[in-house]
Amino acid sequence: MDLNRVQIFSQVVEQGSFTGAAKALGITKATVSRKVAELEADVGVQLLFRTTRALKLTEAGSSYYHRINKILQDLQSAEDLLSASQQDIKGNLKIICPIELGQLFLGRIFARFLAAYPNITIDAELTNRKVDVIEEGVDFLFQITEVLDPKLQSYSLVIANRQLMASPDYLKRYGTPKVPQDLMDHTAIKLQSAHINGGWRIFDGKQWVDLDPPAQLKVNNVTFAREAAIEGLGITAVPVIIAQEAITNQRLRPILEDFPMAQTKVTLSFPQRVYMPRKYIVFIEFLYAALFENWGENVLEVPDFIDVKSR
Repeated sequence: MDLNRVQIFSQVVEQGSFTGAAKALGITKATVSRKVAELEADVGVQLLFRTTRALKLTEAGSSYYHRINKILQDLQSAEDLLSASQQDIKGNLKIICPIELGQLFLGRIFARFLAAYPNITIDAELTNRKVDVIEEGVDFLFQITEVLDPKLQSYSLVIANRQLMASPDYLKRYGTPKVPQDLMDHTAIKLQSAHINGGWRIFDGKQWVDLDPPAQLKVNNVTFAREAAIEGLGITAVPVIIAQEAITNQRLRPILEDFPMAQTKVTLSFPQRVYMPRKYIVFIEFLYAALFENWGENVLEVPDFIDVKSR
């Protein structure tokens, strides 16, 4: 049995297309098509109905998939068990994360992780650009977003708590908004990126309203937006963790605190794999240990293989 062809066939079924399977496995669509055709020739039956719009399992294909899926799961368990017994965990991880999240939180976690696993290396890129995980060969992608790629395995980690704020000087000159609709009479400092549209969604006491005040400055970096707000340019909405020092020092003042903003989440995504590499497992376990240490019960979603009770 050619397990490579079996795995490719399984991915075609799970991804719903030859193209999706090719991206998930990091091979060409032509290779996927050829391997599935070879598998059908060897077993002597048609496993898939191919149309211009979609793929559909034949009756034989459905039966075959359910049987080999169990076998692949057993093989993964066996590999995980073997990997768990090995002390020398090694390899490289390519990780992409938002600039501020990396600077404030992930940098220290990565350093501690690498100290614990000296034979693992990390290539970390801090960016707010749009990332194609499969195409770029990324192992882990951290984002602050509500929009997730269905082709990836994703977990919501914690809420990225945002708050409207402005400098005392700005509020003295232009007044303090009393209700959300007052924001339309003020100047905004907009935070925009590939995952953030720049508008503000706020609950006005009765319903959620979407407000888009005029902005003299639009930027994709929250630290930049914070500094511009400190200088009195306008009102901005940034994560509290980014502005806490400025708030404590009264260089920024939170506004409209009785009207909650729609919040986004910090998420972790990685390619879906039939076999979870051991280096993935130890990294995710280490990350969640840090999350539980800092956020405790506020951690949102936990993978099945993470033991919450031990944290």
